[in-house]
Formats: sequence, structure tokens, C-alpha cells
Amino acid sequence: MARSILLKGSRKLLNAWAFYDWANSVYSLVIASAIFPIYYGALFRIAEIEKVSIFGGEIARAPLISYTTSIAFVCIAIITPLISGIADYLGNKKVFMQFFCYLGGVACIGLFWFSLEHIEAGLICYFFGLVGFWVSFAINNSYLPDIAYPEQQDKISAKGFSMGYIGSVILLLINLAMVMRPGFFGIEGEGAELLAMRYSFASVGIWWIAFSQYTFYHLPKGNKRVGERQRVILNGFRELKGVWKQLGHERRLKRYLGAFFVYSMAVQTVMLIAAYFGEEEVAWGSSEERTIGLIVSILLIQLVAILGATLTARASEAFGNIRTLVVINLIWVLICIYAYSVQSPMEFYIAAGFVGIVMGGIQALSRSTYSKFLPETKDTTSFFSFYDVAEKIGIIIGTFLYGFVAQFTGSMRNATIFLGLFFILGAFLLLRVKSKALQ
Repeated sequence: MARSILLKGSRKLLNAWAFYDWANSVYSLVIASAIFPIYYGALFRIAEIEKVSIFGGEIARAPLISYTTSIAFVCIAIITPLISGIADYLGNKKVFMQFFCYLGGVACIGLFWFSLEHIEAGLICYFFGLVGFWVSFAINNSYLPDIAYPEQQDKISAKGFSMGYIGSVILLLINLAMVMRPGFFGIEGEGAELLAMRYSFASVGIWWIAFSQYTFYHLPKGNKRVGERQRVILNGFRELKGVWKQLGHERRLKRYLGAFFVYSMAVQTVMLIAAYFGEEEVAWGSSEERTIGLIVSILLIQLVAILGATLTARASEAFGNIRTLVVINLIWVLICIYAYSVQSPMEFYIAAGFVGIVMGGIQALSRSTYSKFLPETKDTTSFFSFYDVAEKIGIIIGTFLYGFVAQFTGSMRNATIFLGLFFILGAFLLLRVKSKALQ
């Protein structure tokens, strides 16, 4: 019996789309934010080295992972428009979303073998995990105007992020139990804690691939564009150029993208460096306290973010998207100022709690606001490709500037103040966005 096609706006279709956040958010929490940074640092501390030989050269651990991340995001910024062009013309973006989902999931499983002895292979898995996550996430974002009507988009976007936070927290709690009590899970012997972390990486890949099947079952293939079918590979960049030209006629959208580019640069940088800031700047009592404390703080961010995403969606209904985003940016400024003075674990936990409140809200509302500002078009993949490329370029610039300021001034604390300036500028640029419906 053939599967029935779900209508736009149907509850089952909306839930299936949101469920991909449940499937893939475990990567951003366990791999990107919590356990992998701790595991990576522990490998070097146990070996009592700060540098490693790789690809014929010697490099310190911090710039090594930073450069790998930057290169991955450069690749993502290039791949995303390529995929969007092919998907729009062939009308099969779900196939590409599946490919990058499976690429990321398999790469996470491959991180089980990450070691200093096989550092090149491990970094390749880390690289493809990043690529798989962000490209599949970009394609999933592009489905939002296809599956939801404008009045549904704020709520379902927030629901997606909330489901992602809940799912990732569940897996992180399991992983945390494995790390703290490896013997209970049958992980014995010397280095059991590190082995438990490696099992955590594999669990992310399995979770991601398994739960994404519900989303893939219900999502449509995608809108097939009618028109020129030659030079399909380069059509993505032509589409970006076309989107840029359309922005000249869409003043509100152009101004919003400018604001988003600035404040998202700071938001994504905070997400990527939070664990590293906590490890270096907070006065932990012992190595075990550091490991547990960092995981708990990241867990706290996820739990509070569920509430934050829900409250932000309600605030946008009452006060409008733009006003709500302005207030969130100003709260971010206060958090950056507070982070400058953080010393103790308790102060770090407080900062993490406030980060969680605004983290989920600003991501969900930014996505739905962009979707609402789009002109009437079937080429949603191209517009969201532009959105995601802007976000990735912002990440490259933000992480580079953060590292430069931290290195130049000798303190990551000074870099947090620097990030606060981006949020101030983001709030100012948002005030320039004109919208009767969304003010």
C-alpha cells in the first residue's frame, strides 16, 4: 500500500520535521559541546604533551582542533550552496539530507577510534561529523516554509529546538553515567573513563541515524524547479547570486540578514568555545571535578534552553519577533559582561543557566523570522542556503576573532567582552528592520 503524502501544515508532517532536531542535536551537545572537548584535552594531558606531529608538521592541540573546525566550516560554506542548487533543480533534497545525515552519523561512530596514534584519521572523522551535521541541518531548515504556514512557523521552530534539547539531554545523561560509573556498564580496566567517552561518540552516530528515519519517512522529496537544467553543479552559486539580487528588492529581509549575520557570529562562537572557556578560566578543584562540572554545565544549558525556546515563542506572539530578538541580544550583552568576572564553578553554572535561557530562544526565533520574511517562492532551499552560508561565514570570522583577541590580550575573558560588542551591534541593526507584522 502506497504511503499517503501529508499536506502542508498537518500535525504529523510538522512533528516529523521537528523530530530531526531530536535526532541530530545529540551531535551538537555530546560531540561539539560536552564530551569530545573533554576527551580531546584528556588525551594530551595523559600523554603529557602539548604538541603532536601531523601531516609532516608539529602543532599544538588547541590550534589543531581550531584549524580543523575552521576548515570544516569553510567546506560547509562551499558545499551548502552546491547542494541547494542541485536539490532545487532535481527536486530531491531529501536524498541529500539523508546522505549528509548518514555521513555525519558514520563519522561519529568512527570517532570511537580517535587517538593520538591515529590522529589524522580521527580528525578526518571529526571533520566529516561537522560537515554532515551542518549540511543536513541546513537542508532541514529549508523545509520549514514548505511544511508550515507562516502562523505555524514560530511554534514549530521552537518545538524543534526544544525536542532537540530534550533528546540530546537524555543521551548526555546516559553518557554521563557511563563516564562516571563505567564499571556499571561493563567497561572495566585502565582508561575505562576514556573508553566510556569513546562509546559515547558511537552512541551519537547510532542515535542520529536511527531516529532520523521517522523524519525521512514523512518529509516530501522537495520542490522541483522548472527551468534550465544545464550546469546543475554550479546552479547553487547562481542561486545565491539570484538571492542576493532579490535582496535588493527585499529591503526588510536584507536588513534582517545583516543583523542576523552579526549577532549569530557571536552566538555560534559562544556555543563552540563554552567548554574550552570553562576548562581554562574556571578554578576547578580536581581533574574529576573539571570533567563532571563541564558536562553538568553544558547539560544545564540544554535543560534551561527548553524553557527559553518556549518562552521566546510566546514573547514573539505578544511583542513581535523583532522586539523580542532585540531584548534577547541585550540580555546576551549582560551575560558577556558577567562572564568576564566568572571565577568559581558556581559562577560558571549561573552563567550557563542564563546562556541556556537565551540560546534556544534566539536560534529558534531567528530561523522562523527569516522564514516569515521570505518572498513568495518555491526555491526555499536556495534562500535557506544563503541563510546558512551567512551563518557559517560568521562562525569562521567569529571564532578567528575570538582566538585572535584571546591570544593578543592573553585572556579568554577579554574575548567575551569583545563578543558583547557584536550583540550590541546586532540589537542596533535589528531596530532598523521595518515590519508592521513582526515588530
